[in-house]
Amino acid sequence: MDYFLSEEQQMIVDIAKQITDERIIPNRAELDEKHAFPREILSEMAQADLFGIPIPEEYGGFGGGCFDIVLALEQLGRGCIGVGTAFAASSLGIYPLLFSGSEEQRRKYLPDVASGKKFAAFGLTEANAGSDASGINTTAVLDGDEWVLNGTKQWITNGGEAQIYTVVAITDRSKGPRGASMFVVEEGDPGFSCGPKEKKMGIRASSTTELIFKDCRIPRDRLIGRQGTGFITVMKTLDASRPGIAALGVGLGQAALDEAAVYAKQRVQFGKPIIGFQAVQHMLANMAIDIEASRSLVYCTARHIDAHPKNISKISSMSKVFATDMAMRVTTDAVQVMGGYGYMCEYPVEKMMRDAKILQIYEGTNQIQRNVIGQELNKEYAR
Repeated sequence: MDYFLSEEQQMIVDIAKQITDERIIPNRAELDEKHAFPREILSEMAQADLFGIPIPEEYGGFGGGCFDIVLALEQLGRGCIGVGTAFAASSLGIYPLLFSGSEEQRRKYLPDVASGKKFAAFGLTEANAGSDASGINTTAVLDGDEWVLNGTKQWITNGGEAQIYTVVAITDRSKGPRGASMFVVEEGDPGFSCGPKEKKMGIRASSTTELIFKDCRIPRDRLIGRQGTGFITVMKTLDASRPGIAALGVGLGQAALDEAAVYAKQRVQFGKPIIGFQAVQHMLANMAIDIEASRSLVYCTARHIDAHPKNISKISSMSKVFATDMAMRVTTDAVQVMGGYGYMCEYPVEKMMRDAKILQIYEGTNQIQRNVIGQELNKEYAR
């Protein structure tokens, strides 16, 4: 389908596609096997200015919107969700600064992220605080001109690889959700360290670690926004980032369909290619329908967010749920179409199926997204 991209948007697609075809796809199996962070590939993406897409021009970025980042992530997702996640997590890490940061903070941190000189990460999840963000135990106490952080964040993407971390901590437990605040923590801050890399089922090229704060002292001006507005910033951040996760799902689904269709054309059984059997045709047809429907929803959502950035929780969650459930379904079907070959590590669809699962989990499980959608519908129909 023709989605009537502008010249600049088509340029983003072309650049991301070229990097995916030339650098990600040829290396994705090795990155997966070795659990290797794709620093060289990310550096090439930085040289191509992809890291600057969501960052305003005055801070060295491209000044693009949600749709622009979605276009890039779809192509990266077609190559490797692990690489795409490492890229997306850096954008996720700077969204709090874009939404709530001071001018001084933006000028200090955003240019280095836009250029790819530094990576960013977002620290929210804890052992007892995932879907229920109010369960956060990490604390920040003001001591003179410094904040002192104590606690542990869990499963943080780009942990140990990023230089800039935006972290949520409780500054006043008695105020409930209004007692959370957000801070910038830098690599090398005293009392801050990262745990060892987690071993994961999928997205193995992405680094996932704990963030550990033991009397971590940071300057007072590292507070992002006002004290007590941390959860507001978190919600804005996740609403803005979820279409990007959906876009990774679209790219992954497209890659799985491509692999399955090519195989079905080549695989001969009972004297003809299996794509000639109606059972296989219907599987491929359903995959294609689901992918195009997801792409349309994600693109429409992103364009809506760029035009009307308020009250976007429902549509953001819808795009994330629909496209990532699709990715899990389509990658599973791709393995089925390819049979025993699809189950072998020699072929990429088994990795795609492993990678797809995380899309339904991180940045808010799809069950939580359905809760968000249901709550928004309840508000709408109560009027």
